[in-house]
Amino acid sequence: MQGALPARAITGVDGLIRDGLVDAAGRRVLTEVGEAFRIRISPAMQQKGAEGVLAQFLPDARELNILPEELVDPIGDDAHRPVQGLTHRYPDRVILHATQTCEVYCRFCFRREAVGETGQLAEDEFLRVLAYLRDHPQIWEVILTGGDPLTLSRRRLADMLARLSEIPSVQVIRFHTRIPVVAPERITDDLVQAMQIRPAVWLVVHTNHADEITPAAEAAFRRLTRAGVPLLSQTVLLKGVNAEPDLLEQLFRALIRNRVKPYYLHHPDLAKGTGHFRLTIREGQAIMAALRGRISGTALPTYVLDIPGGHGKVPIGPDYLQEEGPGRWLVTDPQGGLHDYRDL
Repeated sequence: MQGALPARAITGVDGLIRDGLVDAAGRRVLTEVGEAFRIRISPAMQQKGAEGVLAQFLPDARELNILPEELVDPIGDDAHRPVQGLTHRYPDRVILHATQTCEVYCRFCFRREAVGETGQLAEDEFLRVLAYLRDHPQIWEVILTGGDPLTLSRRRLADMLARLSEIPSVQVIRFHTRIPVVAPERITDDLVQAMQIRPAVWLVVHTNHADEITPAAEAAFRRLTRAGVPLLSQTVLLKGVNAEPDLLEQLFRALIRNRVKPYYLHHPDLAKGTGHFRLTIREGQAIMAALRGRISGTALPTYVLDIPGGHGKVPIGPDYLQEEGPGRWLVTDPQGGLHDYRDL
């Protein structure tokens, strides 16, 4: 990324028009979009670079087109919320909504109607979370999300981690964050030091386009990996952003070069006003099939669908096997060739 970064985040339509990111002629409708779904673009993401990067953050009139199948809570956070700030969908792990604040507000976010509405989890709410964890020792992993948990102050984050570490059954703490790419200056030595705790700390970077992997982002990755924090990534498959094999190949190679293992490629959720980002599952499967054989297995994420209603994630990648009879299979190779396989 070239040149000095802007001094502050853009948080409204007027700022977007002032900086030439949207046309003033669209002010009325974009203001309506901004009133429905919050706008925030970090300094690092304001650069007028790749179209696919900015498309994730710029308001679009198509967001006002709400389709019948779209949902306020597409992945069932509320349906599995035993106490405020906690989602418990799987037996051995929970999601801790540490804050509702982000450095950027992605236009396709499945929590787009909640993020930015309130700040961090209140102290009395966090105490109830800790009590729930102590009462449910089968919970092995706590996943900090939000919002973005790395928007919290270093002091607040260190305090939360210290108290989670006091619960013996908590063995893993996982962060889900966009900070290393959208605000890499926040990955300081002090922040990384706060992650040096008894539970194993893992960090999942949310990133969707290779042009997000700037030199500053690479430096943030190095600070984390050199401190022993393993890095994974999550990507959302988005029309107009990255829904092409070449673009995803560039992203996944950039991640692997920086010791970040591509983990999940998400089919876009049924969040309200996001239909223009969605493609069909068949289209997504074709993209994944095109990637297999072009890049190594370490660079390939699992293509998944988060079932609406909170029923969990399932792999939805292309099917390479067709049963031909008892113990007989027809196998498709990465080039589309067909082969017999006996499984007697």
